[in-house]
Amino acid sequence: MTNAQTIRTLNELIIVCRDGENGFHVCAEHVRDEQLKTLFLERASACARAAVELQNLVLELGGEPARETSSVFGTMHRRWINVRATFTGDDDATIVAECERGEDYALEIYRNALDDHLPDFVRRIVLQQFEGVMNNHDQIRILGSEQLALRALPGRSARRSSV
Repeated sequence: MTNAQTIRTLNELIIVCRDGENGFHVCAEHVRDEQLKTLFLERASACARAAVELQNLVLELGGEPARETSSVFGTMHRRWINVRATFTGDDDATIVAECERGEDYALEIYRNALDDHLPDFVRRIVLQQFEGVMNNHDQIRILGSEQLALRALPGRSARRSSV
């Protein structure tokens, strides 16, 4: 794989990280549960750190890091979260489910990147970040299941729950 191809792949991942950062911020704005809010803000920070790490790799390879702060998918996804939150009254379970969808997308992009023939030093970092995205995804899926279970309990609202 040429440097140009590696840089292209890394720039795509940078944009996905920025999407994640922005998406987690939007989710944090809409959830009512303080633990969820804290979790989403922590995830937003982790995405920002991952983007910086990838930007440094691009610079090391002699490229120009992506300047875009979001992909079309990311922008549409955040708008969808805003719309759903409006119509559901900021239901935490719904917001967590949308957050999981965003992580599904990130996993797909990272998997595709790992299918590329990246230089070993780049592959190690991308793989480490991929494992972080998988952990995020799993944790969010578990939270989503908990939120849905809480919503189903009589007299309980997922938005008042504690994780």
